Amino acid sequence: MKNIPTNIKQIINDCYPYIKEFNPAQKAVIESGYLENDKNYIIAIPTASGKTVLGVMAALQSILSGGKAVYAAPLISIQNEKVKEFKKFEEHGISVGKHPSSSDLSIMVFESFDVLTRFSWDVLRDVDTIIIDEFHMIGEYSRGPTIECAITRAKIINPNLRIIALSATLENMSEIENWLDATVIEHDYRPVPLNKDVLDTEMFNTKNKNDVVVKVIEKAIEDDSQALSFVSTRRFTESLANYVAEKLKKKTTDEQKKRFKEVADKILEVPEKKGSRPTSTCLKLAESCENGAVFHHAGLFSEQKEIIEEEFRNGNILMIAATPSLMYGVNLPSKYVVIRDYTRWTSQGPQAIPVFDYEQMSGRAGRPQYDNAGYSYLIAKSMEEASTLEERYIYGDIEPTNSKLIENKDAVFRQIIAQVASTISKTPEDLEDFFKKTFYGYQMTNNSSMSFFAEESLKFEIQNALEFLLQNQILQATPSGLKTTALGNLIAKSNYTVETAVKVKEYANLVDQFSAEELIYHLAQTPDMPLISFKGRRSKDPVREKLANYGLFALEIANPEATAVSLIEWIDERNEYEIENAYNVYASSTRRAAYEASLLVRFTKNTLEVLGKYNYSKDLDFLSARLYYGVKEDIIPLVIGVKRLGRKRARALVNTFGEDLRPVSENELQKVDGIGPKLAKSIRNFADNY
Repeated sequence: MKNIPTNIKQIINDCYPYIKEFNPAQKAVIESGYLENDKNYIIAIPTASGKTVLGVMAALQSILSGGKAVYAAPLISIQNEKVKEFKKFEEHGISVGKHPSSSDLSIMVFESFDVLTRFSWDVLRDVDTIIIDEFHMIGEYSRGPTIECAITRAKIINPNLRIIALSATLENMSEIENWLDATVIEHDYRPVPLNKDVLDTEMFNTKNKNDVVVKVIEKAIEDDSQALSFVSTRRFTESLANYVAEKLKKKTTDEQKKRFKEVADKILEVPEKKGSRPTSTCLKLAESCENGAVFHHAGLFSEQKEIIEEEFRNGNILMIAATPSLMYGVNLPSKYVVIRDYTRWTSQGPQAIPVFDYEQMSGRAGRPQYDNAGYSYLIAKSMEEASTLEERYIYGDIEPTNSKLIENKDAVFRQIIAQVASTISKTPEDLEDFFKKTFYGYQMTNNSSMSFFAEESLKFEIQNALEFLLQNQILQATPSGLKTTALGNLIAKSNYTVETAVKVKEYANLVDQFSAEELIYHLAQTPDMPLISFKGRRSKDPVREKLANYGLFALEIANPEATAVSLIEWIDERNEYEIENAYNVYASSTRRAAYEASLLVRFTKNTLEVLGKYNYSKDLDFLSARLYYGVKEDIIPLVIGVKRLGRKRARALVNTFGEDLRPVSENELQKVDGIGPKLAKSIRNFADNY
């Protein structure tokens, strides 16, 4: 097209060879002058309509003119996917990475971009364009305030920064358009037409919604296609996958079963490579996988989720049953989407999902380059309920996207700390001025019914937050204005919540004798610890008893307690299989929790040190390492000193030869299971120099 510069056209042709011509939605954006000006843009077109390549063209425009671009995404899974996708630009001399200090095109998660706006102003001023993927998440409770405030701060620090927002269509687009001072291009073209419908159990003469799901999967098999099924909880993903797998036993061919078995074997290899027998969850997953149906949730090993995603893309899995979190993240389209559960568990009990979330899940239906149509089915229990759901979700309007900044108290705390730490704001008035420039501030002051209260309401929120931060010695008032304390600076440079920091500070002020188990239990109560969940309703007494062994008495035994006990067992060198069997928890997520816990212990050490307490620094270093490697204290030097040795082989070495490995030859070392010539040489080098 004539509106695209030749050099950009060449790169797009080389890196996206499957794009033979641009679709109507993409043409509408390009023909608007998108690449001929430096205005901010909001590109609102349906899922799978090619938003990414439009964002890429704006990035290339900046980079080829000697500048830099950032592609911001809400999730690490999207970040990793885009890094892989964009690496092909390096063939054209464009460096790709995760930080603009070392890359022409950097892919950052929202939180990393937020940190950039706080502490790397010189780097930020070198960025000419930022592309914000999944921009509609600005209305989401946890990540929305982060990107909202990062954008606000970036506009202050780098007024010439061009903002390209890639979004689903939003109800109140004009508000966002005015706040960003952007040109909005909306288009309803979808390369794969989407058919949305509500099915009910009465249609199929059954009372079980799972039977309706099975009917959809059978239709997918007839079409030589696949399906994504969304349910509300982890337990339901497992039960649905198992139910569908049983029904599909006689519906699939021997060739399909062979492929399914190969995937199942890969799934079972994951724990074995980590030194653990497959957990009951792994076995259940592999069993259902052998008939073409799997479940996908946070209780699996991360490698198992990657296998599921890759094999689904390759057509080697018929159905994934997942929680709604899969509607964001990795690109997993399917011809059929089934939304079995339209409710989600919240602290207030089951709540109906928003229309926006329904649209996001439905949008996964239809694979560009593969399908000529996509089908989304919402499942109801009766014809009457189906009629209600149809009115709400098929024909209803998407909810307005509103800022959650003030609702999220931690976001308010963190942004105040960020503003003061970065020296942009030194007084309450400065803070008010900043918050007025956010999307929240725009919505309040431009709302006819709220504008009268907007200023007083904002002052009240800031005053309350300042009182809390001053009382907890995170901020201090000085003659030259507000400043962060050493603790405040530590919080500002981390991604931890203020609640976590305050809990760690309380621990620091109370501890008089270090106990690894007590600290783990304390950290498990913080919002930044990824929790290991109970699998069902079996007795929780084993968790209670384990905690009691260390003098830890909990009134309620819930997921934080399960997490604490799992981590205590982990540093005692128990594997996932043993932990799951002992406590009935989703132990596959132990390694991720242990990794995050090791970082939290390091944060605890830093907190104690900024408070002038150095007595426990060595203990905390040891505990951080024990959590990271999953070992007792005696083999820490060995697992740290010998790369890729791992805790299982390290323990086998010590059990076989004792702690002093200097007299042991390389040939003798190789008699230990899993140790070859290369590893034996590394162990000898360690033993000689330790």
